[in-house]
Amino acid sequence: MRVNRTLLSIVLVVIALVVQVSVLARLQLPGAVPDLLLMVVLGLAFVYGHVSGALIGFGAGLLADLAPPADHAAGRYALVLCVIGYLAGLARPENGQLKSAFLPMAVVVAAAIGSTLLYAGVGALVGDTAARHVGLGSLLFTAAVYDLLLAPFTVPLIMALARRTVNDPLTESSSGRGDVAAGWLAAGTGLRIGSQRGGLRVKAARNRAARAGRIKGVKRL
Repeated sequence: MRVNRTLLSIVLVVIALVVQVSVLARLQLPGAVPDLLLMVVLGLAFVYGHVSGALIGFGAGLLADLAPPADHAAGRYALVLCVIGYLAGLARPENGQLKSAFLPMAVVVAAAIGSTLLYAGVGALVGDTAARHVGLGSLLFTAAVYDLLLAPFTVPLIMALARRTVNDPLTESSSGRGDVAAGWLAAGTGLRIGSQRGGLRVKAARNRAARAGRIKGVKRL
């Protein structure tokens, strides 16, 4: 990863971890806890791809494993977020465009359920049965609901910030293709953020040509 991507990823991960530990973990909601760290990994993986998503996920999970008041084996959540970041990066469209919000929201739900199952599975291997006592079904349902509610307010913003660090010719062309964040933000509104600039330029050129034609016609008369 480039330096600017690395710096942005570190800043977002640290901020998410601080908010996760100091705010979200203290809400005392029933079942699971809204996972802001997972949203950061998903948002960055949607833009940077599967390799960077796996690296960011591993680093973010390792910080979460070491940050107090962590009470589980170090590397457990790092493995979970590494796998989730890799798989989320594979869901990134090749052309950088999303026509609807269905795909990223489906990935968020799948990541919430998958991370909970994987975390519980790794815990079972090391003898941690806390998920069994709490109720795995309740954890899966609440994790999916909380993360689904949190995602629209966090993931598009993270993707927009990450896109600024990517020198992607798709974002600079006027071919009408929008980036991933723009596709999500514009979903359901009928707006084409990526193609508005090109359309305005074409319309302005046509207006100038028509005006020049009228002027020439007047001079000939």
